[in-house]
Order: sequence, then C-alpha cells, then structure tokens
Amino acid sequence: MNTTKTRIGKKLLGVTLSVAIACSGGLLLKPQTTHASAASDTRLVNSIIATGKNYLGVPYKFGAKSGITSAFDCSSFTQYIFKKHGISLPRSSRDQSHAGTYVSKSNLKAGDLIFSDTNRDGIINHVSLYLGNGKVLQTYRVGVGVTISTFKGSIWDKTYKTARRIV
Repeated sequence: MNTTKTRIGKKLLGVTLSVAIACSGGLLLKPQTTHASAASDTRLVNSIIATGKNYLGVPYKFGAKSGITSAFDCSSFTQYIFKKHGISLPRSSRDQSHAGTYVSKSNLKAGDLIFSDTNRDGIINHVSLYLGNGKVLQTYRVGVGVTISTFKGSIWDKTYKTARRIV
C-alpha cells in the first residue's frame, strides 16, 4: 500500500513539475503578437509621417481651424495628420502634451510629439513631430509653413518641455 502511494506521489510530482516548467518556459518566449504589433506600429508611424510630408509648404496660420488643409498652426497640423490615421488628439499643443505616454528626450523615436515653450513663459505653446535623425516636421511661422527642421540646437530644443509617444 505504501509503495502505491509513493508511485502515485512521484507521478503527481512529475506531472506538476512538467506543467510548471512548460508554463514558465513560455514566459521566456516573446509572443509573436508583440513583433507583429511593433511592425504594425512602425507602418502606422511611417504613414503618419508620409501624410504630414504631403503638406510641406502649406502656409502657417495661428489659430487655423481643425480639419482644414489650406493653412495649419502647429497643433492643428499634428491633430490633422494623426486623425487621418484614426488617432484623435486634442486641439491645442498644451492639451496634446498629455496624450499618449511620456518619452524622454534621449529616447525619442520617429512619430513622437515634441513640446516646447518658445515664449519661455512656462506654458507649452508648440508641438512638432519627430522624424528621427534629429529632424522634426512642423509648422511655426507665417512665411515658412509646414517644413522639416533640425531639432538639435534649435529654439524648440532649447525650450523643450516634454515629449509624448502616441503610437
């Protein structure tokens, strides 16, 4: 009788250990959905950037209405290009600075929004789209309109406040 209990106990222990090892081993593997999701995110970011580049040269107009493409201000521009891809952003740069998730300046990736206080009054008043390689896509002044600018050393870099990852 004692031998039967011992055999059953050993089998039960073996099965339990096998299940535990199988389950914990799965934790070490990266799920395929993560890879597919990252690739999907990259495609989405590239599409958003491409949409934004379609508007290079469109005039700047402070307070430009949402949804129009004849003129943009910085936040109507970012709001518009994200909306074209099904992502809603608030209207103002200050409100957009609370969307998505925080990302540090040293970890910027293409598609991140960069927020600055160009008036140096403590209030975010500008947003630009980071393209990677130290470049931003933005609109900021009458006579310039939608353009690609260098970020490092610029007024937007010197008055940088935060950045947000939307995708």
